[in-house]
Amino acid sequence: MRIVDYDPRWPTLELARDEILSLAPGLVLAIEHIGSTAVPGLAAKPKIDLDAVLIDEAAVSTLSAKLAVSGFRTHGDPHNDGRLPFTREHEDGLRLYLCTAGNPAHRDRLLFRDHLRYHSQRAAEYAALKRDLAEKANGDWDIYTGGKTDFVAETLRRAAAEQLSRR
Repeated sequence: MRIVDYDPRWPTLELARDEILSLAPGLVLAIEHIGSTAVPGLAAKPKIDLDAVLIDEAAVSTLSAKLAVSGFRTHGDPHNDGRLPFTREHEDGLRLYLCTAGNPAHRDRLLFRDHLRYHSQRAAEYAALKRDLAEKANGDWDIYTGGKTDFVAETLRRAAAEQLSRR
């Protein structure tokens, strides 16, 4: 696994956005660039993560079938969180997650992303942690991902508290 410095091209690499919209006209509520590549200045694995929020489960099934014939590889629901990941290789790689409105994992990903966007010190701490974990993990995804769990949970707690204080 490779963590690289932020690439200002990342926001423009949301290559699947228009394709998804054309495959599922009227079924997509939102397509969000999520993950570390969506946070300006944050070091990341060079893979673009997108969440596509669909109108209902039938739309998820419809788009899943269309993605399969469009060169995307499906991965089921490995996290059992109601988001279906698909991947397709291109220069930097792409992960697309399908979910319905109100999905808690999608909500948390937006909360985490937005908190890091507005708190550059926290984003810098996350970048340092990711670089350290990538080195220690030596390619072991469980070590890398598991090592981020406490940081992510604490960041979500902070973000939720901040959100409440603004109300």
